[in-house]
Amino acid sequence: MGNLFQNLVPNEALEKNFTESKPSYNAQEALDEANRCLYCYDAPCITACPTGIDIPTFIKKIASGNVKGSATTIMEENPIGASCARVCPTEELCEGACVLNDSTKPIMIGDLQRFATDWAIKNEQVLFKAGRKNGKRIAIVGSGPAGLSAARELARLGYEVTVFEAKGEAGGLDTHGIVPFRLPKDISLWEVEQVESLGVEFRTNTVVGKDIFAADLVSAYDSVILTAGMSKVPMLGIEGEDLKGIYDAIDLVEETKNENYSTEFIGKRVAVIGAGNTAVDGATTSVRLGADNVKILYRRTEAEMSAYDFEYEFAKQDGVEFRWLVTPKRLIGDDNGNLKQMECVHMELKEAESDGRMRPVEIEGSEFLMDIDIVVKAIGQTRHSQLIDEFALEHSGGVVKVDNETYLTSHPKVYAAGDVVFEKGVGEAMAVSAAQQGKEAAYSIHQQLTATEMESV
Repeated sequence: MGNLFQNLVPNEALEKNFTESKPSYNAQEALDEANRCLYCYDAPCITACPTGIDIPTFIKKIASGNVKGSATTIMEENPIGASCARVCPTEELCEGACVLNDSTKPIMIGDLQRFATDWAIKNEQVLFKAGRKNGKRIAIVGSGPAGLSAARELARLGYEVTVFEAKGEAGGLDTHGIVPFRLPKDISLWEVEQVESLGVEFRTNTVVGKDIFAADLVSAYDSVILTAGMSKVPMLGIEGEDLKGIYDAIDLVEETKNENYSTEFIGKRVAVIGAGNTAVDGATTSVRLGADNVKILYRRTEAEMSAYDFEYEFAKQDGVEFRWLVTPKRLIGDDNGNLKQMECVHMELKEAESDGRMRPVEIEGSEFLMDIDIVVKAIGQTRHSQLIDEFALEHSGGVVKVDNETYLTSHPKVYAAGDVVFEKGVGEAMAVSAAQQGKEAAYSIHQQLTATEMESV
């Protein structure tokens, strides 16, 4: 495929298309919305939040003018609270549980959370302090939501924490993998800075298994937490994938996060394969890069798509078309190796698969051609199997096996959290859930090391 991003425009004509699409509340709007809250006792919104943020308290602090206190309440429970204010499916979580749903409309909790954390960012607030050093050292592999969350909690408990990150900047998915018009990079990097201010060391551009070895981490640190997330989008496995014009949705989004905008999409016809949140990101990015027509192709129906409802609505508002029960079979190029057509086939759903979803089956003889210039692959992501094997951990297809309460792996010194332990079809792989798992893994380590220290006295 060669260099897919050789025709890039940094900070020029397309930049305005990638500015944040939704404005934050101003002070009066935040005050008005905060004053709608009933400050429920035993509030259901708290239970609905995977990190357990005390939502009535942070809203009441906005209403009383204590915005720093509000931001601190949010970030106390969720170290990526600024990012989650933008990317959490709040209508399914906290806002979905709001008691006002029965009579009017729910409190816009996500918008209020964004207001408070944006204030903290703008006013350069440092919200937390490191705990008294206890002499223990922890290594964390991966700096996404789970890794950041674990690092923050451990530093507050007095541990010396080092985070190893393969990319050049920390923050994982939030920094590199979510479109900038929904989550600007500087938001997630502020969350990294909050953790760094506690004395946590981030070693970026460091690949475990290449620049440092798993065995060295296990021997040099008291515990290790693996929070490496997911890897690349896999191949489609069809003829013609070597043609020009085939993009990985993750790479495409990451380029725009780095303010590099490909001119290859201008005026082109784009097909995005897949119907998850990454597919929507790939499609809406294509629109903003100037594509003339963007279609999402999915081999199942609208009912089975895994993208959040608000992502789906966002894509439709951007003019993205959806073709259900369709899958690509072959990519066809011109004499110069450029993609020009895609042969597709219609599907039908049969009996359910092991994950409960209906199984798509090709309808014989239903092939048809679609004129297309660019294909964006968004059919899930591969696992970091090589990294997992480096630590010699038990896993199932790249899903690390852990104790459900402690997040301890098959290795007595290695814990794991986030997407690396997420099993498809079991719950939802959300950034907020990964953050909570990182917290719980940190507490498990603290409990285990504290118990060990007491036994040795």
